[in-house]
Amino acid sequence: QVQLVESGGGLVQPGGSLRLSCAASGRIFSINPMAWYRQAPGKQRELVAVITSGGSTNYRDSVKGRFIISGDIAKNTVYLQMNSLKPEDTAVYYCNARVTTCPSCYASGYWGQGTQVTVSS
Repeated sequence: QVQLVESGGGLVQPGGSLRLSCAASGRIFSINPMAWYRQAPGKQRELVAVITSGGSTNYRDSVKGRFIISGDIAKNTVYLQMNSLKPEDTAVYYCNARVTTCPSCYASGYWGQGTQVTVSS
């Protein structure tokens, strides 16, 4: 089994910052990539940012220049630094990882339980 645990969510005023953390544990042979998604009430879950084992990153347009994804996939950890937060960033943020549990195994996707981020004055 593989577990992903997020932390760092909370309530912040517009223009503020938060840092989310995600740690994966369990039967892990390799992970590639790790990503952050978010889901606002009444909306579909959307990809926010992704980082590969080689360190390549990609972001959805609405967060470019404000959010930074980082981490050490070899250590099964990923972070999301969120700056200049806007009310429209309010959502439950989920960590996602594609994990192989043995050398010859196919990769499977795993999700964390989610952490609430609320941007409001």
